Amino acid sequence: MSSPPLSTFHCNHVLNKIRGQPHWLTWTLPAQGISRVTFIGRFFERLRREAPVHFSKDSAFGPYWSVTNYRLIKEVDENHDVFSSEPGIVISDQDEDFQLPMFIAMDRPRHDEQRKVVQPVVAPRNLANLESTIRSRVGSILDNLPVGEPFNWVDRVSIELTTQMLATILGFPFEERAKLTRWSDVATAAPGAGIVDSEEQRRAELLECLGYFRGLWNQRATEPPADDMISMLVHGAATQNMPPMEYLGNVILLIVGGNDTTRNSISGGVLALNQFPGEYDKLRANPALIPNMVAEIIRWQTPLAHMRRRAKVDYVLNGEHIRAGDKVVMWYVSGNRDAAVFPDADKLIIDRETARKHLSFGFGIHRCMGNRLGDMQLRILWEEIMQRFHQIEVVGEPERVFSTFVRGYTKLPVVVHPK
Repeated sequence: MSSPPLSTFHCNHVLNKIRGQPHWLTWTLPAQGISRVTFIGRFFERLRREAPVHFSKDSAFGPYWSVTNYRLIKEVDENHDVFSSEPGIVISDQDEDFQLPMFIAMDRPRHDEQRKVVQPVVAPRNLANLESTIRSRVGSILDNLPVGEPFNWVDRVSIELTTQMLATILGFPFEERAKLTRWSDVATAAPGAGIVDSEEQRRAELLECLGYFRGLWNQRATEPPADDMISMLVHGAATQNMPPMEYLGNVILLIVGGNDTTRNSISGGVLALNQFPGEYDKLRANPALIPNMVAEIIRWQTPLAHMRRRAKVDYVLNGEHIRAGDKVVMWYVSGNRDAAVFPDADKLIIDRETARKHLSFGFGIHRCMGNRLGDMQLRILWEEIMQRFHQIEVVGEPERVFSTFVRGYTKLPVVVHPK
């Protein structure tokens, strides 16, 4: 039986489901008997095949274009003269009365000027200095896990490791690092989805975040320049006079970018190896595959489902006429499943030759600033895991984050089995 033609209804039907319920929560569609993740994957597969540049005229997010195949996503992402990051990078628009400017949602020259201020924190020399710290912390976390007993991998490992590192690079009080996790969750939460009850609560907590970080700002302003991100912002020529909401926007960017993405790849990697046990066997036989496996995990997980742009001028993309002002959404989660680049793309293949071509870090001037730090944390984690454990066994269904943007986990029940 042939598929019905794609239409605005088909796109909005699925995207409104995504918006109205937990985004990647696995649930069973009664008629088809397939999981929701599989259902969404089939939808994107069809878009790649039949309409890789597709316009939705009416939706909960307003009119927008969906770009779903690898080649076209890359074309949009690298073309900064045509596709603007302003005023935001997610499919939904910011409320006019609560704008949070941040450098990832800026164009040149402001983007480059502000990014350059904090870039040194992830420079190669600084990363080399951080490696021993990461390895020590990973070892401590893993050595304190309960062996042979179920626990939540997200809380005990994914959140703990990434939050410790985030506190270090921000220069945030280590003993209060749990605040960073909370603010990261609040920043990307949909009201009523279990994190915050209302938009008013979300705003109130983000303003508490601003108040705390303004205190850190004032402290750093009285001190000589240091190697943490807050000090860099305070003393940077392009950032030292930022308005308060722009400061908050950049703080949220650094918190979410340094926390959610790596944290969810840590959990996603464990889930993927359990779904593809042959790859786990391959890893045990050859731990030297870990660096390539890290790239493959980040591809398979795709921590951020999409990024959006707005056309500055009229542009023809794959034969479709995009008009100046149109919203364009790049579905990274779809491009990372493009079989033209990643054969058997739904499978985790830890020695995949094209793993490092994944879209998860983006391209061009907005390529993820912390990509090498994220890679390093995952590499060290798996090196230390393989020295200690025969298997991290998933013993229950994961619970997933309610978001159209972050592909994440709140719970992943596991049991660790020693070597």
